[in-house]
Amino acid sequence: MKCVAVVLLSLFSAGLSAPLTNCDALLKPITVSNEEVLGRWYFTGGSSDIPGSRSLAHLMTSVWLDLTVTSKSNVLNIVQTQRIFGECSSLAYDVIFENSTMLIEQPFHLKEVYLSTECADCLVAKEDIISGTDNFTSLLMFSKSKSISPAAVELLKKQAECLQLPTPIIINSNNEICPDNITPSEGLSALNSALQAKMGHQVARLLDTVFDMFIN
Repeated sequence: MKCVAVVLLSLFSAGLSAPLTNCDALLKPITVSNEEVLGRWYFTGGSSDIPGSRSLAHLMTSVWLDLTVTSKSNVLNIVQTQRIFGECSSLAYDVIFENSTMLIEQPFHLKEVYLSTECADCLVAKEDIISGTDNFTSLLMFSKSKSISPAAVELLKKQAECLQLPTPIIINSNNEICPDNITPSEGLSALNSALQAKMGHQVARLLDTVFDMFIN
């Protein structure tokens, strides 16, 4: 979930070779209702080819999302709150949700579908993002609890391989989360600015590599 979160949180720019079997089944979207996506979700880990996303994931120690209904039946509101360098911040934005798919149409295009998982109270989201002439893919896991089972992590790793994404980064479930009383700023414009910072993409990819070398 979501979206921005999704964008902010996603990870990496180097690819891995995809397995030859089972990928069709592992990447087949599942049905998710509006009611199932509502409420608070903890971001537990993921992978992405958005430049700089992996560096951000190493620096981001906790993230949670609150999804609530709006006056429009097919629109949900998301508040995303994260802790980076010990400082908490919050973003808010609306998304379209219908037919088990989450959409952002402007100022960038994001389509999010959901994949199978070994975790009963989790959502695994596959996101396809288009920003100008750039295309990105993210794979993100969210849970109602702060920790997930080893089996769920292993399945997420296999799905990342199928998408030719690097091994997901998993957030430490013992990290302190941010409080609820942070006033959120407008989220989509901030995320769009990060996606369009083309001059910084090369530097961001280099930072991703450096973080992986020294942290993993």
